[in-house]
Amino acid sequence: MELKAMVAGASGLVGGFLLEDLLAEPRYQQVLSLGRRQLGLNSPRLSERRVSFEELDSVTDLPAADHVFCCLGTTLARAGSKAAFRQVDFDFVLALGRLAVRIGARQFLVVSSMGADARSWFFYNRVKGEAEEALKALGFPGLQILRPSLLLGERQEKRPGERLAIQLSGPLGPLFLGPLRKAKPIPAATVARAMVAIALAAPAGVHVFANDRLFDLGSHG
Repeated sequence: MELKAMVAGASGLVGGFLLEDLLAEPRYQQVLSLGRRQLGLNSPRLSERRVSFEELDSVTDLPAADHVFCCLGTTLARAGSKAAFRQVDFDFVLALGRLAVRIGARQFLVVSSMGADARSWFFYNRVKGEAEEALKALGFPGLQILRPSLLLGERQEKRPGERLAIQLSGPLGPLFLGPLRKAKPIPAATVARAMVAIALAAPAGVHVFANDRLFDLGSHG
């Protein structure tokens, strides 16, 4: 089967690895990247479309895609305010979901976060959970929600708190056993591989993949 994929957020940590994996997977014959800037990659199967995510609802000329991958996300510190954070992690994510419906996507896969809960007292977790609930209401044939723990990998921007956690994750790694494996920091490349594996399996309905399951699915290849 020849598949067409669409990726939003390919300039980010998980999205960058995901795009590489999709282009290396022969079952994906066409991959379209949506973003604010060109990525500068060269592949005969890759096309890029510069978009303004604020205006995504007005975009009507994109080709059909079988699988849509959402790697959009920011932090409160980088966004600068709660309103700006919510715009990226809720408004833009939901706008991409509506776009996926319009182009007939059979699978929508989204990188959420461990602890996502629409009823959480914590703003970050609450917004992530509200985005998940809003996507569920769109009625995709398959909606796959990934909830990774702290992502490991080299980011373009500096995040001192994350850097400290990453430095500690090596010595403390053996402690993340059993139930604690759900909280173990996870390489972004592992999340990306898990995302592709889930998409190709194409389970029907809504599924939530916790951090430990992402380790299982993305630790091969």
